[in-house]
Amino acid sequence: MASFDIAIRGGTVVDGARNPRYRADVGVRDGVIAKIGRIGPGEASREIDAGGLVVAPGFIDLHTHYDAQVFWDPYLTTSGWNGVTSVVIGNCGFGFAPTRPGLRERAMQSMTKVEAIPMATMEAAIPWDWETYPEMLDSIDRVPKSVNLLPYVGVNPLLIWVLGLDDAKAGRKPTDAEHAQMARLLHEAMDAGACGWSSQTLGAPGDPSAVTAGGSAQSDFDGTPMPSDVMWPETQLVLAQVLGERGEGFIELSGAHMGNEHWEKLAEVSGAPVIWQAVPPSGNGFEFREALFGWFRSCRERGLRIYGQGITQNPPLLFTFDYWDLWGPVWKEYAGPDVDTATKLANLADPAVREKLRAQPLKFPLIAGVDEAVVVSTRGATSLVGQSIAEIAAAQGKHPVDAICDLVVEDKLETSFQVRQFDTTLEGIKHLIDDPYIIPGLSDGGAHLKYLAAGSYATEYISKYVREHGFSTLEDAHWRLSALPAFCAGFRDRGILREGAAADVIVYDYENLDYEFPHFQHDLPGNEYRVASSGSGYRHVLVNGDVTIEDDRQTDVHSGTLLRRGRSGE
Repeated sequence: MASFDIAIRGGTVVDGARNPRYRADVGVRDGVIAKIGRIGPGEASREIDAGGLVVAPGFIDLHTHYDAQVFWDPYLTTSGWNGVTSVVIGNCGFGFAPTRPGLRERAMQSMTKVEAIPMATMEAAIPWDWETYPEMLDSIDRVPKSVNLLPYVGVNPLLIWVLGLDDAKAGRKPTDAEHAQMARLLHEAMDAGACGWSSQTLGAPGDPSAVTAGGSAQSDFDGTPMPSDVMWPETQLVLAQVLGERGEGFIELSGAHMGNEHWEKLAEVSGAPVIWQAVPPSGNGFEFREALFGWFRSCRERGLRIYGQGITQNPPLLFTFDYWDLWGPVWKEYAGPDVDTATKLANLADPAVREKLRAQPLKFPLIAGVDEAVVVSTRGATSLVGQSIAEIAAAQGKHPVDAICDLVVEDKLETSFQVRQFDTTLEGIKHLIDDPYIIPGLSDGGAHLKYLAAGSYATEYISKYVREHGFSTLEDAHWRLSALPAFCAGFRDRGILREGAAADVIVYDYENLDYEFPHFQHDLPGNEYRVASSGSGYRHVLVNGDVTIEDDRQTDVHSGTLLRRGRSGE
């Protein structure tokens, strides 16, 4: 009888622990790495030839929104096509539990805006066979998965459940009794397997006007703040105290305006890692990041586990005017997702509407503007492909608004464009990689489906920033992409290749590892489409000891699991 289910033979092991790479065989038995060393002939039921290939731990993606997608896509793509073997869901305080039946539609409507998930897709795929958080985890447990999931408790549904929708969105301060109820519900969720809690806090406590006046891209579907935007610091401390009492869990929080003292207090009270979201790779952000990195170092020196997650990738936003909502309120009013096609075409052809659009800024703070949009495809003038709207407008003697409107109207909304995010530069990405404790990634997997596919971030990190530019060693890269996020998020048995660890393993061709330019793919429930990007060079991906990807193709093996409290089988 064979000693191992699978032997991965002769590969170069990069173990994720920053140890120097070495040649070895890896034996897998019952979903666990049973041996790393020399394995004799005939000792395994199946052999994988890894000669000339890298054998490494699967990537761990801490920032995703696959809370809905898990119900229709076992591979959680784009992540599952790019070496990711585990993800954390429920980020930014968003989620679907606890939710009373009367607010299910409202919960889905919120996700159409904050995370740009099509309503028709959610309506077609989410089973809604739960009200409480533990019931939702049981529902996720029942669906097939080819990637492991670790779940946060999102603060928004928690606030709505306890305070009611109107009071939660108004930012009413909870009473002591309501705080006690939130703590009880968080305990209940973590007993069921949650890994901690998450929140987006972009406004001021109890002040909805502070968010709505800014027109935040992360506001609710009706333009009002999300409840977590106006929550009180005392509420966050109550939730942090739950983690402190339990001695487990971690916190994900976006709220750059909050004082350092409050972040430090959350870390002190919880005793847990706190993930600071998110550090951008802007070319002009060096001084801001240096100050932030200095504070992170100071926290670590004082024993406070506050880590930044960096946007260490540069995927384009790929879009058509069928769905585009990131160029401000006037563009949204006349050509946004809620405007039907016929009206949108009429608006973009209307001189009066164009005058209003020309009066708006061409540039935007976090995203490339109108004149920087580059044509990716067009039904008509194919000679324009690869040109920016600024170049096209100059050649045609037009204002950029007229140039883009003419093109879109002529193509009946089918022109596709790409723009970049965050004024990203290569130097900005290097600045993030140079700090050894910035967690890479922030894929936003499962969100912004109609214009973003950033789940290829780990493939991009290795193929571009390690292999092409030499920004780090391969050993450091795998530590950053697997072991560091596993440590911060409380994954108890994965992130490093070692005997006794779960067999989440990737076997890839280092010289030929690559990722494709994003493309539109019509495969969502509800007859909806999305942007996707697959990786290449992944010879084998193992999740809990079974092969889920072979030669870049799905095997339709569903060996992923819900990692309750960071470990399978809990």
